Amino acid sequence: MVRVVVAEDQAAVRAGLVMILHTDPGITVVAEAADGQEAVEAALRLRPDVVLMDVRMPRRDGISATRELAAAGVDVLVLTTFDLDEYVFGALRAGAAGFLLKDVEAADLVEAVHTVARGEGMIAPAVTRRLIREFAGTRPRAPQRGEPVPLERLTPREREVLACIGEGLSNQQIARRLRITETTAKTHVSRILTKLGVRSRVQAAIAAREAGLG
Repeated sequence: MVRVVVAEDQAAVRAGLVMILHTDPGITVVAEAADGQEAVEAALRLRPDVVLMDVRMPRRDGISATRELAAAGVDVLVLTTFDLDEYVFGALRAGAAGFLLKDVEAADLVEAVHTVARGEGMIAPAVTRRLIREFAGTRPRAPQRGEPVPLERLTPREREVLACIGEGLSNQQIARRLRITETTAKTHVSRILTKLGVRSRVQAAIAAREAGLG
């Protein structure tokens, strides 16, 4: 069962999101939040698998809330109406595991929640190209623009896994390609994030591409 906190300031929209998630028997909404501060408090108390986070909210915005939750090891899937670079890049720099627009189909939203809960990234196709352009050469808590990705920190196997991440492969697909268990693949991904100093799988994928992998 995937446990979710839904953070959205508009009550009607929030109710609609909860209704969509409840159509999947594998998802349960454990809390709702009307602003970023409520989302942080609920998530740190309940430790959900995923926080579905709006960007523009009163009292505390979704980017700031995402930054705190990502640092605490909570996976955040940002969902917003506004297809603006400042929101896309801000959310991913803050450590969001995914970014979707609110016009996403219901089935795709449900699948995105499951994807993030598995420890994988999810980016709206409409913003992927802009994302790659913007993040080429820069990553949070990693070397500055123009500096090389620190591949020397990785074992040969971890480099293989990073290349797979750069191709957008899931943990299951990585396991099949490298002939390892899915649990082992997930462990490698976790270690790679730590060694590269990035917060999310999406940021690791960008690092892989910058290094010429994937």
